Amino acid sequence: MLRKHRGFTLVEIAIVLVIIGLLLGGILKGQEMITQAKIKNAIADFSGISAAYYGYQDRYRAIPGDDANAATRWTTPTAATAGNGNGVVAGTYNNGGAVCTAAVEACSWWDHLRRAGFV
Repeated sequence: MLRKHRGFTLVEIAIVLVIIGLLLGGILKGQEMITQAKIKNAIADFSGISAAYYGYQDRYRAIPGDDANAATRWTTPTAATAGNGNGVVAGTYNNGGAVCTAAVEACSWWDHLRRAGFV
């Protein structure tokens, strides 16, 4: 007596493998698209920083961080640290964690842009 064996045919297995391949390809392409979107977002953020810098220069005729009139321009709740207005942003960006002074203008760069509403 012959038994009828039940199983998957070669065509059914091939169809399943094609579907799995399409799913994996879609997932990998999706991950690539997410990575590209993150890169484009970072580039846009850097472009925004550049635009903020030039916007500050255009509005106040001074470099953020080096603005000699910053202390009188923004007085509440605390006055901004003014620079010396020599056209050079001096010092390191964080001043080693110490308080920003006119001699260390780099740590006031972001503060001036924030107070002006650019970032």
